[in-house]
Amino acid sequence: MKTYEVIKIPDPVLKQIAQPIETITPEIVAQMKRMVDTMIESNGIGLAANQVGLLNRVIIVDESCRDEGKCSPLMMANPKIIKLGDKPMVNTEGCLSIPEEFADVERPEEVTVSYIDETGTQKEISATGLLSACLQHEIDHLDGVLFIDHISRLKRERLIKRFFKNQKISDKAVL
Repeated sequence: MKTYEVIKIPDPVLKQIAQPIETITPEIVAQMKRMVDTMIESNGIGLAANQVGLLNRVIIVDESCRDEGKCSPLMMANPKIIKLGDKPMVNTEGCLSIPEEFADVERPEEVTVSYIDETGTQKEISATGLLSACLQHEIDHLDGVLFIDHISRLKRERLIKRFFKNQKISDKAVL
């Protein structure tokens, strides 16, 4: 299956809010599968529709994909955080839309998310650790929030400047 191009900062689609999915159609399932292929090809563990230029509420998550042949991705429409744990954790996060850049981000260690799977079934998942952080990161994307929005302004500016320099993008671009 043909993969999508992953959108990079400063593309404004990354700061837009994705719209809910009305029903799971064959087109949405095809989008989900194509997003899985894109995530795997890009060596990621999560991908949101915004990152491929689509503004619907679809995310793909699988922290096991880094282990060759062990992918069992969660394909989620309309994911919604319904509960966050009280205990914080810090993970080093990166993003396919800001390649080669990483920062420590504090998020709740536990999360419970409701969603609709690729069969149209309403489901709920509770997660901790890396999967929790990944779910929160991808759902943030659907709301136009990037992981760099969770770090200090100084760290964010340094990271963006370094990214633009490495990508040979004019730093006059606005984020």
